[in-house]
Amino acid sequence: MFGKRYAASMINRSAENDQDRRRFLKAAGMTGLGVVGAGALGGLATGTASAATARPTAAAAAASAEVSDGAVLNFALNLEYLEAEFYLHAVTGKGLADSMTTGTGTRGGVTGGRAVRFQTKAAKQYAQEIAGDEKAHVQFLRSALGSAAVSRPAIDLQSSFTAAAQAAGLVKPGQTFDAFSCEENFLLAAFLFEDVGVTAYKGAAPLITNKTYLEAAAGILAVEAYHAANIRSALYQRGDGKATVKLSNARDSLDGPTDDDQGVIDSHGNANIVPTDANGIAYSRSPGQVLNIVYLTNKAAKSGGFFPKGVNGEVNTSAAN
Repeated sequence: MFGKRYAASMINRSAENDQDRRRFLKAAGMTGLGVVGAGALGGLATGTASAATARPTAAAAAASAEVSDGAVLNFALNLEYLEAEFYLHAVTGKGLADSMTTGTGTRGGVTGGRAVRFQTKAAKQYAQEIAGDEKAHVQFLRSALGSAAVSRPAIDLQSSFTAAAQAAGLVKPGQTFDAFSCEENFLLAAFLFEDVGVTAYKGAAPLITNKTYLEAAAGILAVEAYHAANIRSALYQRGDGKATVKLSNARDSLDGPTDDDQGVIDSHGNANIVPTDANGIAYSRSPGQVLNIVYLTNKAAKSGGFFPKGVNGEVNTSAAN
C-alpha cells in the first residue's frame, strides 16, 4: 500500500519515540499497513469514557508519550486473542493454531469453548464471518509486531461467563452460564465483548493527528462497529433486549462512575442498535476501563475474569474506580 521510503518518513514524522521507530521499522519491515497501524493504535493508550468533543489534557498527552506504540499494539493483540478464541471455538470447535499463539510473555491455554449448535443459518454465518475477521486481526497484529508480539495469555471462556452472567442477574448465584450451549447464549456472550472493542478504538481518535494513521484506525474501528451492530440487531430481533440491558448495566458498574453503556433497547423498549450520546456519537473507553470489564473488576488489578493470569505486555492493569 505504501512504499518503504514513504512509510519510514511517516514513522519519523509521527509522535512515536525512538524505541517505537526502531521496533516497528524492523518488525514490520517498513511495509504496508503493519507500519501505519502502529501509529494508528497509539492513541488507545489514553482514551477515556467521555464526551466525543472532549480534547486530550496535558496529563493525557504526557501519558501517551510514556506508553510506546508497541505496548499499545500488544494490548490490542491480547484482546484480539480473546475474541478470536471465542468465535473460532463457537464455529469450529477449536481455537487458534499453536503457531499463532507464540511470543513474548507466558503463553497460556484456553479453558472452555466448543462448537455452538446454531438454530438459524443467519446467526451461524454471522459468527463465521466475525471469526474470520478476528483471526485476521490476530495475524495482522502479530505481523506488525514481529518478534515483539506477545504470546496468547491464559484465557477462560467458562467460569468467566458465569461470573459475568451472575453479576448481571442473567442467572442466579450457584447457576452456570454456558456461552456455547445455544444460539441465544452465544449472542449474549458476543454482546458482552463487541461494544468494548468499539469504545476502545473510539478512544484513539482525539489523539491521532496524522491523517493516514487516522484512516487506518477508522478502518479497524469500522470493522468492530459492524460486528457490534450485527450482534445487537440479532439480539433485538430475538426479543432479548432486557437481557442486554442487564449486561450493559454490569459493564457500566465495572468501568467507572459514568453511565455510558447501553443495551439494545431504550427505556421505552424501542430499538437502540447504536449506543451513542445526545449528539449521536459513540463514546470511548481507556485500556484500564477495558481491562475492568475483561478482568470483571472495578478495582486496579492485573488479572481476573477472562484473563485469569492477566494479559501479556506493559499495558496490563485495570483502572481503580
